[in-house]
Amino acid sequence: MTTPMRLRARVEAPGKDVHQALTDAAAMRIWLAEKAEVELPTRYEFWGRYTPEGDVPRQRLLHVDERTLRYTWTLDGQDTTVEFSIEDEGPGSSIITLSQTDLPTLQESIAGHGSRHVMHTYWAMYIANLVDHLEGREITMRCDFTMPEMREQVVIDAPRSAVYDSLIDASKFRRWFGANIDIEPHVGGRVAMGGFELDPDPEARILEIEPDRKCTIQWGPDMVSSWELEDSEGKTRLTFVQSGFDDGRPDYGSWLGWMSGVAELRRFHELKDWRPIWLEIDVEGMPEGMLYSESR
Repeated sequence: MTTPMRLRARVEAPGKDVHQALTDAAAMRIWLAEKAEVELPTRYEFWGRYTPEGDVPRQRLLHVDERTLRYTWTLDGQDTTVEFSIEDEGPGSSIITLSQTDLPTLQESIAGHGSRHVMHTYWAMYIANLVDHLEGREITMRCDFTMPEMREQVVIDAPRSAVYDSLIDASKFRRWFGANIDIEPHVGGRVAMGGFELDPDPEARILEIEPDRKCTIQWGPDMVSSWELEDSEGKTRLTFVQSGFDDGRPDYGSWLGWMSGVAELRRFHELKDWRPIWLEIDVEGMPEGMLYSESR
């Protein structure tokens, strides 16, 4: 049994509230799953359209106490083990640690298909939702695994020019997205996730760009991402579309990664004293220099 993924995030909420959100079925139906049923200490299940292979529950509770939640989750016919742990950071602040065993490496996840291949970004998205829920904010979005279309809208409480700038200015992008990136902001310009030092000749190119309005990026031979911005009652409506994939095999892993990024983009613009929720992202196979962090 291997543990190729470990995520740590900060939340401005006491540990008892974190535990309640993790183990209360009503709360889980807000931040995690369409359906959830919990009867501690024997039953812990969630399923539905926001869950991979969510036609039926596939979890089995192993252990729960005030600081730990551990259960098996069968994905692609293979048992994995998910564990949440909670520790106090300070008055009203906690650290959530999530690990999951028996997952593919990052490179295998990018190249392959299957429910276990999306877990790295699945948990990034849903931990972001958990943090927003605990801090009294509406969650940003959830991924519908029954839909082949990848199109989402979110309203951000910030001017359109500021949101656009944070999407196209690499120094700002890497702060909220948490990954190093270089962007040449013009049609035909290169985009390198990890930066030009890591990827000096990236396949990604900007296809279309309109200041304060939109940007379309071709990621390799198939995948296309498009951002569109419009005013919405003093705020900004962001429409994000990902296309170019086989409709029969949507790239949910990539989609979830972008969705978790958009959740942090909202926080970046809307929280006065914003700081990244992520303290650690440890994924087997992550290239050195890919991630960006700052001490705040």
